[in-house]
Amino acid sequence: MASKAASESSVAGARDVAPDAVPDGASKSVPDVMPDSAPAAAGKYVRSSVAGAAKIMVVGPLGVGKTTFIGTVSEIKPLSTEAVMTQAGASVDVTVDRTKATTTVALDFGRMTIDGELVLYLFGTPGQQRFLPAWRDLARGALGALALVDTRDLTASFDALGHLEDLGLPFAVAVNVFPGSPVHSDGELRAALDLLPQTPLVTCDARDERSSVMALIALVRHLLLAAESS
Repeated sequence: MASKAASESSVAGARDVAPDAVPDGASKSVPDVMPDSAPAAAGKYVRSSVAGAAKIMVVGPLGVGKTTFIGTVSEIKPLSTEAVMTQAGASVDVTVDRTKATTTVALDFGRMTIDGELVLYLFGTPGQQRFLPAWRDLARGALGALALVDTRDLTASFDALGHLEDLGLPFAVAVNVFPGSPVHSDGELRAALDLLPQTPLVTCDARDERSSVMALIALVRHLLLAAESS
């Protein structure tokens, strides 16, 4: 896994790609960021108070809840490119949830405004390995990523976490809780996923707005703190 130095340098590189992603003054302290409760024009337009924007990736294996997550937090009608899973892909598109009938084939897209000043543009990636070229294209210009994992099959998340490290993209990990999911301690999860000590690890329910928003806030705080220390 990537070293601490590599992780910190990747934050600096991402910040250079998107210099307006952090509002003025954000590097001085970590704000008590909260999502807007009443987006401008019913969520259609970005507020005039917005001072910066950040491109954020939402990644993870097939069936981990990326589409649901973005749909839950987005203040605009999310873009989704889900297609029906075919019999031809049944042998390779394997998920814990055998009832899953659709899969993202291009991307998911949504938008969320934090504290009236920072807009997050959320890009969800396809979960299958064969979509990696598109995955890498989507990551261009991203400031960071939220990696969703499912404790019912932690090994399925290894590829996504490895891709983030290969790209030098800082990230936080959110455990999406499914009914009947095994419960592990933070220490056990960090060891299993080989996470750096400073990598945020949180729990969320992709169907629940508050817990999903808090997962994104944990990522934003991580990016701000990393930018301050670089």
